[in-house]
Amino acid sequence: MTVTIRPGTAPDCVAVAEIYKYYVDNTVITFDYDAPTAAEWKIKRADLHAARLPFLVAEDEGGAVVGFAYVGRYRVKRAFDWTVENTIYLSPDHTGKGYGRALLRSLLDAVADTPVRRIVAVIADVADTGSVALHAEAGFENVGRLKRVGFKHGIWVDCILMQFDVDDSDAPPI
Repeated sequence: MTVTIRPGTAPDCVAVAEIYKYYVDNTVITFDYDAPTAAEWKIKRADLHAARLPFLVAEDEGGAVVGFAYVGRYRVKRAFDWTVENTIYLSPDHTGKGYGRALLRSLLDAVADTPVRRIVAVIADVADTGSVALHAEAGFENVGRLKRVGFKHGIWVDCILMQFDVDDSDAPPI
C-alpha cells in the first residue's frame, strides 16, 4: 500500500463530503444528523487553515482522496485554547489498511508545530471501535467515558474520551 498524506485543498472537499456523508447516513460514529456539503467543508478547511491548524487528506496509489483528518477547537472558552479535538475518517473500503495510522501520525506531527498542548479524541463507543485501538497505538490515553450522551438511529451512544499530550510540560503556554 502506498499512501500520500498532504494538506487538504478546497477541491478535496468534494471527496471529504462524500466520505463523511457515509458515516452520517449509516452509522452513529458521528453525531451529525445532516452531512455538511462540499461548500461547507471548504469553509471549515479555510477556517482551520486561517487558525493555522492542520487539515490533511490521504490519497491512495491512484491519487484518489480516501480519508481526511484535522484538529479543531475543543471548547470555545479561552482556557481551552491549547487543547484541540481531532477528527479522522476514511472511505469505508479503505479502513484496516494503514491509511488511518498514516493520517493520525501525520496529524500528530503537524500539530507539533503549533501552540497546541493537548489533543482530545471523542469516540462513539460502538461494537467495532477500531478508532480506539488506532488512537491507543498512537499514544492516546483512555481518560474517561460519557454515558448515553448521543442519540442517533434509535439508540443512545456513549463516548470514549482519549487524550494525547503533545507537550507534557506544566509550564504556562504563553
